[in-house]
Amino acid sequence: MTAENEKAIIPDCRLRQNIYDRNQAIQGLSIMADFAQTEIQRRLSLYQVFLKLYEHNSSLLDEILQLENVYQPSLARVKSCYVNGVVDTTAVYLITNLCENKTQTLRQPQQIWTIGRDRSSGIRIADSYLSRRHAAIQYIDTQGFYLVDFNSTNGSFVNGERAYQPLELKDGDRIKLGSMTFNFFINHTYRILPTVAMELLMQLVPRIGNNPVEISTYPRNRQKPLPENLDDTLITAKNSDLSGKLEHLHNTLSTEQKSEILDRFFNRQIPYNPK
Repeated sequence: MTAENEKAIIPDCRLRQNIYDRNQAIQGLSIMADFAQTEIQRRLSLYQVFLKLYEHNSSLLDEILQLENVYQPSLARVKSCYVNGVVDTTAVYLITNLCENKTQTLRQPQQIWTIGRDRSSGIRIADSYLSRRHAAIQYIDTQGFYLVDFNSTNGSFVNGERAYQPLELKDGDRIKLGSMTFNFFINHTYRILPTVAMELLMQLVPRIGNNPVEISTYPRNRQKPLPENLDDTLITAKNSDLSGKLEHLHNTLSTEQKSEILDRFFNRQIPYNPK
């Protein structure tokens, strides 16, 4: 092969290589474009699925997002919002922390607690997704608590069900108004706990600085027995090391209780050792 032929072959090989490289690049770009288009379609499909899920299960998704925020130290903790309906023997009222993020007891003579952005609302919440008069919680005697929607723009939901008509509320229900979600609880019963034992009372008396805080050992509705020998008890208390501790209990303890406290104190400090 002559030198001239060799010079002609070299440019031809370079041209073919350049064409091949260009075709490969075009093919790679085409594959990347197809992949990007597929990825966009996949994300759009996921977004549509998310919208459907949020439309029908918004309360559940809100709970998942709140739990995620609670367990991430870098994010602010989500404060749990609630409304507690209390049915007492003398009154019916609500306890809630929805009002300015402070726990409050709300009494209403008509037993209707309105919720909305309006300043006249019983439970006023500054949420742009709430209507001025959004909804109300109503108590009906012998029936219970109900959530009533005032034809609000964004609706009211109980456990994901929209309140087109009054919905009866049960203990533990999840309520969604606008973008706000909270739990509803009902309390119909109460119980009176027994009095604290004297030995525990001696250990649990708190102090603020050097001043002891009074702890009553009698229920408020129980009549205290009148002391029999008050003078003798006071002399004994003053001569003991407990005079300072028992001074604040003078108006709440009977003579028998003061004597019992002194006996327990001396039995702990000075063990009995007969000779």
